[in-house]
Amino acid sequence: MITTNRRPLFLIFFAALTAGAGNGISLVAFPWLVLQRNGSAVDASIVAMAGTLPLLAATLMAGAAVDYLGRRRVSMISDALSAVSVAAVPLIALTFGAGAVNVAVLAALAALGALFDPAGMTARETMLPEAAREAGWTLDRANGVYEAVFNLAYIVGPGLGGLLITTLGGVEAMWVTAGTFLLSISAVAALRLDGAGVPNREHVPQVWAGVVEGLKFVWNTPVLRTLAIVDLTATGLYMPMESVLFPKYFTDRNEPAQLGWVLVALSVGGLVGALAYAALSRHSERRTIMLVALLVLGVSMTVIAFLPPLPVILVLCAVVGFVYGPIAPIYNYVMQTRAPAHLRGRVVGVMGSLAYAAGPLGLVVAGPLADTAGLHVTFLALSLPMLLLAVAAIFAPALRHLDRDPETPVFD
Repeated sequence: MITTNRRPLFLIFFAALTAGAGNGISLVAFPWLVLQRNGSAVDASIVAMAGTLPLLAATLMAGAAVDYLGRRRVSMISDALSAVSVAAVPLIALTFGAGAVNVAVLAALAALGALFDPAGMTARETMLPEAAREAGWTLDRANGVYEAVFNLAYIVGPGLGGLLITTLGGVEAMWVTAGTFLLSISAVAALRLDGAGVPNREHVPQVWAGVVEGLKFVWNTPVLRTLAIVDLTATGLYMPMESVLFPKYFTDRNEPAQLGWVLVALSVGGLVGALAYAALSRHSERRTIMLVALLVLGVSMTVIAFLPPLPVILVLCAVVGFVYGPIAPIYNYVMQTRAPAHLRGRVVGVMGSLAYAAGPLGLVVAGPLADTAGLHVTFLALSLPMLLLAVAAIFAPALRHLDRDPETPVFD
């Protein structure tokens, strides 16, 4: 008789939910605090870039840290440091006054938070294959539910963030953010799972050598290399819309709750799309799902560029979330099935860092362009290249390997 244990998998889901909710609150609170001061999209871009620039190096190092220190330990350390970085906002306001929470301070704290978050996310993702095996779940199902939980966090987080800003204020909302990270720590502390503890360091070189090894593995695996390029481009085009353009649009209209609803719509769509992925993967090829997602994303962003009424924007955001929801489970599946267990953290770190690399470039362009040319032009400047990316992906031969992966993940 085969026995299953779902507890480790559900603890990972809970940790992803609580930590993601904290990041979701920050997603609303940080730009709101900046835009409330002077309404400048450039300043909002500065803070957004501060929260993304460290992600490239941090995610690269996070993978090596996970493989060297252990997945469970790194997840807990990362969440503890993230809690400190967001709790510093109200602490500074209490100590030095609300005026001390200026753009420079917010940018510095956003950068600190960005240094710590990737390690926690990488650690949780690399524990999924073993947790799925213990639970008796397929890896597609585990990845789909994990990403659905992550999207659920961004339903709870931004919605709660908008409510907290309205009732308590942006500064006080950071106390709640810190509390969510503490809940994530408590879940991971209770986790017992093969491969989650202190690793066998015979397989793990020093940090920089480990990063290089991960980069070589991704570069020498055509499907991973192509996915990294696609994700890098899509992230650079999509991130400014969520981090700068929507906050700018709704701040100008003094509608924080509506900003929260837009982010919730994106997450609701992502939640449904990720949950649907397990069923879709049985009837559709992964490559087909990805190509449709990129095409619909480009079309939806183009329509949003004309700034239609709020109900239309909400529907389009839900569609964007739905078609993008299966993308992360596909990425996770490919990484988990292509990389051996002792290298998994570095491969996840490399793929994540490459996805973040284009984000700051998009933000550098989007902020000044929004202030000078307007939101309509800026939206179009991001959506039209997304359509070109979808067309280019159709002719990428390496993406055909998405449906030629091994049936089970690689374990040491």
